[in-house]
Amino acid sequence: MFVILNIKAIFVYNNEHILKMATKKQIVFPKYDKVLEQMGENIKIARKRRKLTMIQVAERADISRSTLYLIELGKASVALGAYFNVLRVLGLQNDFLKLAADDELGRKLQDLELLK
Repeated sequence: MFVILNIKAIFVYNNEHILKMATKKQIVFPKYDKVLEQMGENIKIARKRRKLTMIQVAERADISRSTLYLIELGKASVALGAYFNVLRVLGLQNDFLKLAADDELGRKLQDLELLK
């Protein structure tokens, strides 16, 4: 028996039987889905400002055009690395450093702990 890990699923080969284990789909609540949709729209606008086609960006990011389409829709099912590579192609890779950089809630919780 041997196992092949795949990004989407885990396949276990045992003799002549192939078993596919279910993959877990990421569920995003509708009110937060809007955040991802806006991010996708921002990426699309950035691409258009640079006058790059979807095919050009997809090739440079080493993803399929359909994956780029999903990114521009802000779909949660796309791997974070794909989002990063698209931002890299657009020269916006440092925007990833802004994620969770201003952790206001975390700092407040830390300050409360210091007061004890």
